[in-house]
Amino acid sequence: MNRNEFIIATAVILFAAFMLGWIVSALISRFSRVAPQSMDELDRMAQKLHQAEEARDAAVLNLETREQELTERLSRTATELRSALDNLHESRTEIEELRDYIDRRLNKGSKDGA
Repeated sequence: MNRNEFIIATAVILFAAFMLGWIVSALISRFSRVAPQSMDELDRMAQKLHQAEEARDAAVLNLETREQELTERLSRTATELRSALDNLHESRTEIEELRDYIDRRLNKGSKDGA
């Protein structure tokens, strides 16, 4: 095999490889092409996904707002409870003082009368 035959054989092999690659590429692109119906379905699915994400975000925001409101309400209720308990304690102390005063007055009156 001389030099010219070698160059021609190499050129034929390279051309055949190029043609084979081009044919395979054309077949793959034809078989993997997405149908218009599939694209429409993908668009609808993407839209539904977007709407679902927006609904989820709105629900999370609503939940966080509600949680904050309930936390504030719980805090106010706890403060009111502490205040009521303090007032109750003060009232009990006052009642005990009044009972002691009445007992002293009654005992003093009974000692004076006896």
